[in-house]
Formats: sequence, C-alpha cells, structure tokens
Amino acid sequence: MSEASAFRTLDDADVANKRVLVRVDLNVPVDNGKVTDDTRIQAVLPTIREISEKGGKVILLAHFGRPKGEDPALSLAPIAGEVASRLGKPVAFAPATIGPVAEAAVAKLQPGDVLLLENTRFDKREEKNDPDFVAALAGLGDLYVNDAFATAHRAHASTEGLAHKLPAYAGRCMQEEIEALAKALEKPERPVLAVVGGAKVSSKLELLGNLVAKVDILVIGGGMANTFLAAQGKDVGKSLCEHDLAGTAREILEKAKAAGCEVVLPVDALAATEFKANAPHRVASVDDIKADEMMLDAGPASAANVVAKLKTARTVVWNGPFGAFELPPFDTATVAVAKAAAELTDAGKLLSVAGGGDTVAALNHAGVADHFTYVSTAGGAFLEWLEGKALPGVEALRR
Repeated sequence: MSEASAFRTLDDADVANKRVLVRVDLNVPVDNGKVTDDTRIQAVLPTIREISEKGGKVILLAHFGRPKGEDPALSLAPIAGEVASRLGKPVAFAPATIGPVAEAAVAKLQPGDVLLLENTRFDKREEKNDPDFVAALAGLGDLYVNDAFATAHRAHASTEGLAHKLPAYAGRCMQEEIEALAKALEKPERPVLAVVGGAKVSSKLELLGNLVAKVDILVIGGGMANTFLAAQGKDVGKSLCEHDLAGTAREILEKAKAAGCEVVLPVDALAATEFKANAPHRVASVDDIKADEMMLDAGPASAANVVAKLKTARTVVWNGPFGAFELPPFDTATVAVAKAAAELTDAGKLLSVAGGGDTVAALNHAGVADHFTYVSTAGGAFLEWLEGKALPGVEALRR
C-alpha cells in the first residue's frame, strides 16, 4: 500500500446535490438496545457531516452482526437514532437495502439529508459480491464513498463491488487509516519496533513472518511468548503454549536473525497457579517456572526491557497485549509499556500505531488510547494489512 495520495478521497469529489452511498462501520456492541461503545460511530461522523454540509444526500450502508437472512434482532433501525443523536441531526431509516422501499426513501432526500438503509447482510448476495445486488445498490446513488476500513479486507458488494460501478472515494476515516498505516510500515522512520502479543502463535504466523522482514525490533508477548520460550527449551509449566509449533517458532527466530531483526522475549513473568483476578502470584524468572504454574503476564524486568527498547525506536506498531490484562494484576506489563509508548508519543519522539480488538481494549484500559498517534478500530483488516496483504476495499479506491 502506498501513500494516501495514491487514492481518491473526498477532496476529489463533487458531492453537491448528489446521492452519495457511504459504506460505514456501524457494527457496534449493543446491550439491551443501547450502544455500549460508540467508537465506530464517532469515527464516521466527520465524513457524514462533510458530505451533508456540502449539500450531498447521504445514504449510509452498513452491516450488523452475522445474520442468516433477515433477522429483526439484527436490524439497524435502533442504530439510526444512535447516529442521529451524535450527529446532531435527523437520520432517516429505510427497512430495506434495495428495492421499492429503499428507492422511495432515497427519492425523498433533500440536499444535506441523511438516510440509513437496512443491514446489507440481510441479503445473502452482499457477501458474495453478486453483480445483480451490486447493480441494485449502485442504482440508488451517484457516487460511492468507503469509510469502513474495518471491512476493507472483505470483497463484498458494499465494500468493494460498488467501487467499480460508481465514482469511488475514500472517506475521512478510511483516508486517516491509510495515511497512518503507510507512515508506520510503508515508509517509516527507523528504528521500527513491533509489539505482537495475544494468545496464539498459530493465528499470527503470517504476521510474524511479514514483520521480521520489515521491522528492526520484534517484541513478542502474551501466550505467544510462551511458545517461543518452550521452543528454546524452557519449561513453561501449565502456561498457555502451542508446543506443536516449536519448530515454527524456531524458524521465525532464524528468519529474524537473517533479516537483522532483534527479537525480544520475556525474561521474567508473573506466575500463578490459578487463572483469576488477584490470584496469588510471584515474580519468577522464565527459567524458574514450576510445573503447576502459569505465566499470566510479563514480569517487571521484561516490561522495563521493552520500555528501554521503545526509547530507542522512532515508530511502534502494536497488536496484542502482554498478558491476561482483563485480570488484575496481570495487566501490569501491558499498562506499563502502553503508558511509556504514550509518553514518548506525546513528547514527539515516537509515531505509535495500534490496532485489533484486544489491543484497543488494553490501551483504553491503560487510559492511553488518545495519546497514540493512531488507534485502528479494525480487527481483521488491520491484521491482514500488517501481514502484508492487499485489502480489496482499499485497492478499489486507487487512482
């Protein structure tokens, strides 16, 4: 992926009096009809406002959940009100995505109006990128704007197909994401440090393989680190560990060595015999884990080591926590490193980009998400981008 200038953005679009189909990510967590985290809604407001203020007719396309056909429990109807309250203006809702009901709702729009269509995934043709469904959607608009980076790794009708049918542009949230990611890994200021944590090596094999060739320092944390430690012959007790991947872990270490990438693993851990909050624990060297113990967080020496490495870096890319951060005190290393990265970012010494569901939750838990240069709300799309894959929804917006 190259710089954002390689993509068509709202700067290139004349939206006045046009019907603008805007793909947004409104797949937000809802509990008892109330949105519990509106991060994704907030992210798309600038694009909606800009098109509306320039006299465009805004027609929002989004999916919600994983419906198998039409499912009233997964209707976007309640979300229209949530978007309206944050936008500060009415958002109409059409209980259809295509067809006469949708067409009538679009026909009523005046310049500046906003309309949300029903869940795109109620039609099984959406995920198949079916040409007839794409054509029916395209018939509702004059222009297409994609502001949903989180779904850009999917070649669906509303995320990729439409870009080939109508003049297509990146929305402001998509543009910001592309620019941030390009700065972090395409043309980064070096040294580049990557933090990769989380439970399993198996889910991040391609990621690790891509990163060792691109970054200067690779910090491995979380359950993944245990697999690497075990591959080096250390006894990890009852810790989460994929022993069958020892050979793969050694291959990744060899590949890193050949690429001149320094791999940083924990040297100590918070070890406990129970997986629960405030379980009795001790700080133990990774060479001294007892048979009935689990490493539930990186220890203080490990965290200090990572912070020292951070101070030598100019760019950090972060995906995954260092431990079971949902359970105190096993959030200690994640919080310590996150705060250090935030302070270095605030001081102008570090460009920091983070993404993935657990990572965002961990940075919010540490209270530092607002201090990172960029935090991506995307999960799968962010990971695939880190793995070096082309994202269909982004590629379709190239000039």
